[in-house]
Amino acid sequence: MPVNTVSRIRLRWAAAALATVSAAAALTAGAAPQAGAATVNLPPAHAGFDYQIGGAYTPPSGVKVVSRDRTASPAAGLYNICYVNAFQVQPGEQSQWPSDLLLRDANGDVVMDPDWGEALLDIRTSAKRDRVAAQVNQWTDGCADKGFNAIEPDNYDSYTRSKGLLTASNAKAFITLLSAHAHSRNLAIGQKNTSELAGSRTQTGLDFAVAEECGQYDECGDYTAAFGDHVIVIEYTAGGLKKACAGWGSKLSIVRRDVDVTTPGSSGYVRKTC
Repeated sequence: MPVNTVSRIRLRWAAAALATVSAAAALTAGAAPQAGAATVNLPPAHAGFDYQIGGAYTPPSGVKVVSRDRTASPAAGLYNICYVNAFQVQPGEQSQWPSDLLLRDANGDVVMDPDWGEALLDIRTSAKRDRVAAQVNQWTDGCADKGFNAIEPDNYDSYTRSKGLLTASNAKAFITLLSAHAHSRNLAIGQKNTSELAGSRTQTGLDFAVAEECGQYDECGDYTAAFGDHVIVIEYTAGGLKKACAGWGSKLSIVRRDVDVTTPGSSGYVRKTC
């Protein structure tokens, strides 16, 4: 510990110089330096990818990056992304959240994602964002302790399903909290979907993107404009895969999975690449 002012100043100079060197090295190596946080490593660009959030299994040959649910363990020897449902509540887990953290409409009814039957979390105020983040950050800690390299917080776009109760600003403020904590644990953090907010990635501290059906809906360019080649694409149809591969197959990590993201041996299992 420094014992006088001169020592403290020298340490600050040294730390600043080291940070500058580390940032330059990180850019050369393809990592993303974050202000005030340790340098994190990004998923390798244009690498073999498998999306296993519906159940972990032995990755197919050629896979270098895998995404798995936070309850699973990382795949040995690969770059592992940890999936967390950050903006909504997993089915069956609603009772585990304080009632006042569930988003409610004017009638007091919980606002639900109609497609997945998931309650939206209330992130309208700074105090509530802090409380929700405290829970999500515990999951992030679990991912870090298991040896994951990054996290994938899902449903960034839940504000678009909130009946106008949540805003894009609420979503950005919340994910900025998650980014800061992920970086404090040396984890990269990926933007999940929400192409309209990709341009805010510097403000929110996001490092790479995980884009579902950007080929299908001609959105991949929105993500690459913000994240370069550090975009992972998941398609769910043959047509979507064809479009993604035609436009981005030489630059991005692209895979087609079945919508339920099942495991091999399941009747609906699909996995195809470019």
